[in-house]
Amino acid sequence: MSAPTTVTSAPASLDSFNCKRTLTVDGREYVYYSLPEAEKNGLPGISKLPYAMKVLLENLLRHEDGRSVTKADIEGAAEWLDNRGRAEREIGFRPARVLMQDFTGVPAVVDLAAMRDGMLKLGGDAKKINPLVPVDLVIDHSVIVDDFGNPQAFANNVELEYERNGERYVFLKWGQDAFANFRVVPPGTGICHQVNLEYLAQTVWTATNGNGETLAYPDTLVGTDSHTTMVNGLAVLGWGVGGIEAEAAMLGQPQSMLIPEVIGFELTGALKEGVTATDLVLTVTQMLRKKGVVGKFVEFYGAGLNTLTLADRATIANMAPEYGATCGFFPVDTETLNYLVVSGRDAQRVALVEAYSKAQGLFRTADAADPVFTDTLSLDLSTVGPSLAGPKRPEGRIALSDVKDGFGTALAGEYKKTGDTEQRFAVAGRDFDLGHGDVVIAAITSCTNTSNPSVLIAAGLLARNAAEKGLTSKPWVKTSLAPGSQVVAAYLDKAGLQPYLDKVGFNLVGFGCTTCIGNSGPLAPEISKTINDNGLVAAAVLSGNRNFEGRVSPDVQANYLASPPLVVAYALAGTVTRDLSTEPLGLGSDGSPVYLKDIWPSNQEVQKFIAENISRDLFKSKYADVFRGDEHWATIKTSTGLTYSWDAKSTYVQNPPYFDGITKTPRPITDIEGARVLALFGDKITTDHISPAGSIKAASPAGKYLLDEGVEPRDFNQYGTRRGNHEVMMRGTFANIRIKNHMVTDEAGNVVEGGYTIHHPSGERLAIYDAAQRYAEEKVPLVVFAGVEYGNGSSRDWAAKGTNLLGVKAVIAQSFERIHRSNLVGMGVIPFVFEAGTSWQSLGLDGSETVTLKGVAGLKPRQIVDAIITKTDGSQSKVPLICRIDTLDEIEYFKNGGILSYVLRNLAA
Repeated sequence: MSAPTTVTSAPASLDSFNCKRTLTVDGREYVYYSLPEAEKNGLPGISKLPYAMKVLLENLLRHEDGRSVTKADIEGAAEWLDNRGRAEREIGFRPARVLMQDFTGVPAVVDLAAMRDGMLKLGGDAKKINPLVPVDLVIDHSVIVDDFGNPQAFANNVELEYERNGERYVFLKWGQDAFANFRVVPPGTGICHQVNLEYLAQTVWTATNGNGETLAYPDTLVGTDSHTTMVNGLAVLGWGVGGIEAEAAMLGQPQSMLIPEVIGFELTGALKEGVTATDLVLTVTQMLRKKGVVGKFVEFYGAGLNTLTLADRATIANMAPEYGATCGFFPVDTETLNYLVVSGRDAQRVALVEAYSKAQGLFRTADAADPVFTDTLSLDLSTVGPSLAGPKRPEGRIALSDVKDGFGTALAGEYKKTGDTEQRFAVAGRDFDLGHGDVVIAAITSCTNTSNPSVLIAAGLLARNAAEKGLTSKPWVKTSLAPGSQVVAAYLDKAGLQPYLDKVGFNLVGFGCTTCIGNSGPLAPEISKTINDNGLVAAAVLSGNRNFEGRVSPDVQANYLASPPLVVAYALAGTVTRDLSTEPLGLGSDGSPVYLKDIWPSNQEVQKFIAENISRDLFKSKYADVFRGDEHWATIKTSTGLTYSWDAKSTYVQNPPYFDGITKTPRPITDIEGARVLALFGDKITTDHISPAGSIKAASPAGKYLLDEGVEPRDFNQYGTRRGNHEVMMRGTFANIRIKNHMVTDEAGNVVEGGYTIHHPSGERLAIYDAAQRYAEEKVPLVVFAGVEYGNGSSRDWAAKGTNLLGVKAVIAQSFERIHRSNLVGMGVIPFVFEAGTSWQSLGLDGSETVTLKGVAGLKPRQIVDAIITKTDGSQSKVPLICRIDTLDEIEYFKNGGILSYVLRNLAA
């Protein structure tokens, strides 16, 4: 695999550290910016940096222009070592490319189309609005599990997907033709993360510069899905951003960021027999959440890496949003090269990856010294055991043997179900009954685990063993298999395992993100009715990475993350009230009890199936025509032209109002006077709470809008697929069925669930959207109060866009999730944090107060601003707040009313 290489000097331009060199690989010449040469020429010690930090440093060296990247910025990154892995310096990072999925990608393309219209309003050239870096959009979030458990499920779900999403797909196909540097991967291919891992990512990227030279540099990216981090398992540095930040990156704007702390996570030993990569990642997630790594990089090192496959690494990297880190990085090593070969990458590319990584000191070897980290923690892989996470937090890991008791504790405590919890209720028209803890959804869904053949093959083998003993899924369980790519389906079929998965109920339902994002589809009406009529706490077990309340299904409160083989096992058992480590799954065809240990495949058998059935040819054939799509995609007709022909009747795609009345220079900023409180939220309000992606209720403001537009409830689809229509999305803001606004209580004083608030001074209880509209008519600005980790979860730009469109000028919280804080700034909403020890609760707020924020007109990064809070009795208090607009670039975004207007004005000028 080694590639003959030579390194020679090349002329430098704005190259303060004289490190521009050429690298010859198999007769081809590449220009690159050498880290070893930079170390010799003024950046001492940088060879000791973590690998991820080296990637950031190379990015700065390559983009040094004296303006967005200065010599001082580069030196600041190098000084990270002298400051014990910390550096309070803002840098501008320019990713090599941008990745999108269609939920977040559609509004981003809508914004680009709107920017073309806005450019014309400013008298500029609409052709300037194009991605300046490569952009790939993978349509993967639109398939819903309507049909399941039969051979026709896949075809039927595809038909429904195209029927529901025709308007969106017409728009995306227009974008594919209208914008340069923009590719669309059609529906039915796989999820963006796995397509990225298996095909799009190159580990080392190449491009031609203005001098006609071929540059080689680390493959880096930002993506509009928080799980963009999965590709860090392939040594590709990347993370999720809001669609707002992604659009700025597409338009050539650097990603403003503070040089991160890097937490080293040492892995030693090896996993035991019967322990899966899912068990490992749930353990890692729990450990890192406890450690506290929000806003930090995590980099994995140690001898344990030698025992992990690339797919294992990708599984761990995928879950970075769940453990709170910006990314979880794995450096290039021999396993990286092996995966590039097996997955069908070009031989020249593989040779370049090896040569470049070794020339740059980016290639991990077993005998290399460990990098210097900000802090470290360690895990002996042999201590990991079978695990799930639930009932509602990804970090809520629980041992398999404790699931039964853990559910019982949650049932009595969190869900407040006391008394006869053993009672069961008949389901009308069916020959079974339901009780608390019954598993009504068992989903092998695409995100975390279908990067990993070991757990997919294990699920297939477990299904085979179960079927041979006469077991099948319980009749109340909605079962589904939604692989991350067509490659997965191909190797399950080649291995002869898909027929067994079918036999126990796990038929293919689609290629895309399904249950994990709320696309689980409806339960059978009679099952849904039994659950809701009797207040049952039903369960879902899924191989995804998100189990927040209200996310998977409106009928399911207890959600557990598990490996694919355990998903199958729980479908067979039909309940989480059984200890699968000691109690039988059910009775076999011979009447004997069948235990999990009886059907669990050995590691050796799993590896044998992988070796026999996963090959380079499989990847090459499945990705041969990845951008062509199926016959459904081919028949879509769309308009052509520089600007989009907006359809006023569309309920999916509308021209957003961000550039209405835009002027060439921004209007002056003023202080926020006499704002009303729209909501008082507690801790860990997720972007799901703020902007739900699931079903739209007919009685909600969004549902009423669609009804008024002539859309029948059966055709509502969901919030995620309507993100191209601001009218739906602003009505859906804060409309999650499980969100709790502490301003709204029932007669007993309990906080009411759902998107409601109290309008003041009238005291009326209204939907949050309706109250915001009334305040807008009254010309009253709004603020939102919240607790810790406000906005954690998916990088959902509509959580910030909707907040802006409702008239919220500031969000005041105890702390923010990294992406959501940035998104709020990008939409012109100011994030403030209380000083330590202060909260809205400690201030005794009830939402009836008015809030005035002084000093907004002259804001500086992280400035202290006084909030004057006036209560209904006229008493006032002055509360110091820390402005979380962190950088000078963000101040400019805020002054312009958001990043889109900032970029548009600059391009027009």
